[in-house]
Amino acid sequence: MSYDFKAEMNKPERLAPGHRMCAGCGGTIAVRAVLRALHEGDKAVIGNATGCLEVSTFMYPYTAYEDSYIHNAFENAGATMSGVETAYNILKRKGKIDDTYKFITFGGDGGTYDIGFQSLSGAMERNHDFVYVCYDNGAYMNTGIQRSSATPMYADTTTTPVGKQSNGKMQNRKDLASIIAAHDVPYVAQSTFLGNFKDLHLKAEKAIYTEGAAFLNIMAPCPRGWNYPTEDIMEICKLGVETCYWPLFEVDHGKWILNYEPKKKLPIEDFLRPQGRFRHLFKKGNEHLLEQFQAEVDRRWEDLQFRCSR
Repeated sequence: MSYDFKAEMNKPERLAPGHRMCAGCGGTIAVRAVLRALHEGDKAVIGNATGCLEVSTFMYPYTAYEDSYIHNAFENAGATMSGVETAYNILKRKGKIDDTYKFITFGGDGGTYDIGFQSLSGAMERNHDFVYVCYDNGAYMNTGIQRSSATPMYADTTTTPVGKQSNGKMQNRKDLASIIAAHDVPYVAQSTFLGNFKDLHLKAEKAIYTEGAAFLNIMAPCPRGWNYPTEDIMEICKLGVETCYWPLFEVDHGKWILNYEPKKKLPIEDFLRPQGRFRHLFKKGNEHLLEQFQAEVDRRWEDLQFRCSR
């Protein structure tokens, strides 16, 4: 697959302007980047679990999507698109549909890691031919920044507040990409927003045009929930990759592939410091919390390197 940045940016937008997402929202950046990977002439059905993206791009009977759109409840995005894809195959087999459709579902981490995980797992296990895209902003941002299982350790949220009795969320974040890979689906990838979006575009295109189930996990920073200046989103993403907090990898038909290895792995402090949700970690006396965070990042990075080297 080739990548022409200018050509990709000149494609017609499939997510129309005028939606109500926050300025600098990582969710809409993820959606626009993924939908650009659709080939010219191909139509799409877009599914959307309840969340920030849904409430801000859909107000019945209007949506911000140029393609067919389905909003479903938090818990059943995977099941909904499974049914749509199955119905399409039946209608095409009967000769009632000639057009080529691709099926893409978007969900935040709340609707993917947590509430929607059961239907997602079922859809992946049945190997329906669609792509599930998680825009991972690390909390239930739509309802007030509550912790999810994607929330990093020690992050400050409204349900894991920082204070004398708490240092934020005490549990590690769930490694969902590895969990979906364990379903033995054709394609799984992890990406974010870097440079000219080449990594994300190529993975999105591969996910959409690989036959069978595919899953994309995209780190999509939220300036409100992460508490950083809106214009710094690309730098935040870069630091997430360079510290190996958010490594770039893919699992293509069972083969683990590391897409990027930093020349000089940065300390996790570089990623945490710009975010207000981790401000408490840099107070005197909390050095051991940073050490624990670094140890967990190192453990997961070493495990990923091992998987990709086999």
